[in-house]
Amino acid sequence: MIKKQFAVIGMAAVLSQPVIAQEETQQGTDGEMRRPWQAQRPAITSSAFNPAASLILYGTYSRFTKNYQEDIHGFAPAGDAHGATREGLSLQGSELILSSNVDDKFYGSLILRLEDGKAEVEEAFFQTLGLPQGLTVKGGRFLSGIGYLNEQHPHFWDFVDIALPYRAMLGGNYGDDGVQLRWVAPAPLFVEFGAEALRGENFPASGAARRGVGARSAFVNLGDDVGLSHSWRAGVARLEADAQGRMFEDHAHNEYSFTGKAPLNVANFVWKWAPLRNPAITNFKFQAEYLQRDESGAYTFGSPAQDVRYGAKQSGWYAQAVYQFMPRWRVGARYDELKGGMPPIELAGTILDPEGHKPQRASVMLDFSNSAFSRLRVQFSHNQTASKDANEVYLQYIMSLGAHGAHKF
Repeated sequence: MIKKQFAVIGMAAVLSQPVIAQEETQQGTDGEMRRPWQAQRPAITSSAFNPAASLILYGTYSRFTKNYQEDIHGFAPAGDAHGATREGLSLQGSELILSSNVDDKFYGSLILRLEDGKAEVEEAFFQTLGLPQGLTVKGGRFLSGIGYLNEQHPHFWDFVDIALPYRAMLGGNYGDDGVQLRWVAPAPLFVEFGAEALRGENFPASGAARRGVGARSAFVNLGDDVGLSHSWRAGVARLEADAQGRMFEDHAHNEYSFTGKAPLNVANFVWKWAPLRNPAITNFKFQAEYLQRDESGAYTFGSPAQDVRYGAKQSGWYAQAVYQFMPRWRVGARYDELKGGMPPIELAGTILDPEGHKPQRASVMLDFSNSAFSRLRVQFSHNQTASKDANEVYLQYIMSLGAHGAHKF
């Protein structure tokens, strides 16, 4: 089983998980960590339905060398991925969260992302409480359950920016409108199955194909404890995404439209260590993910417009380790790499052409958390995503106001 989640030492989480799920992070009265399917249903009181409100503030100062390029050759631009990509002082975005039990059967959550004077609904969903046989149903707009990093909001990342495979193949975190079903099996270890039907409006899907069910996913997660100080989780997932008229524009203002299929496979592994399950003084986390996509369809571009058959196998992976060497202080290192597919001759020389280059990046970070509600971070990255190497330096703050629950494992 997955016992006490070490995430409680990090940035306080938004209440993106219902109270019933947060019980998974708590000790029982006998001191034993509860299995997910042993979580106690929260008592319903007169204040149980008052929404909990919280606000996450985060921003950066970024400095790049002159060779820095945001686009990644070999991959279609996916729009604005969450994370710092602009140089100078930047309000990365803030998150306003409202969440509460609706009644004894349902929980609801709303997460608004505030950036550049605009408010965007990042998540707005209901989730069932206390269904029998380990079942949970979620409906609305939410971050998909594919991958380990995908369900994490930016304020909970261990680095300023998201890993390259997520940025290139999912546009950051992949979220959409839809419905999700999860089932936790009554097994000695943690075994979870999940499936989703999604609208298919967001990258890598687009156009809400198949009458508004343009993406589907399935995933399996396993986890357990090893001794008194170690825990692990591993998972695999597949996302079937249909794209209808998925657009992007290059730096020369040429427009490209893709229609076809973009299936994505994800594998992830996480290992955590804390002496006797107490992460307050020191702890360690290792995580790695591999993403593979096989796009096939056609691109429309040019004037007069021409259609070109397109097929490309793309892949990427990252591995990172974060070590809390003393209370409040953590150090981390991350390496990520991509491999783009060869486009047809008609698209040679465009952003879709990897030009024989394998994008990669190495990052190190140091952060200080004065409490569970404030964090300051410095990060350095050596970026080789373009033809010329570039260096990136980030200074970041993350501040949390209001009631918060713990993240999942």
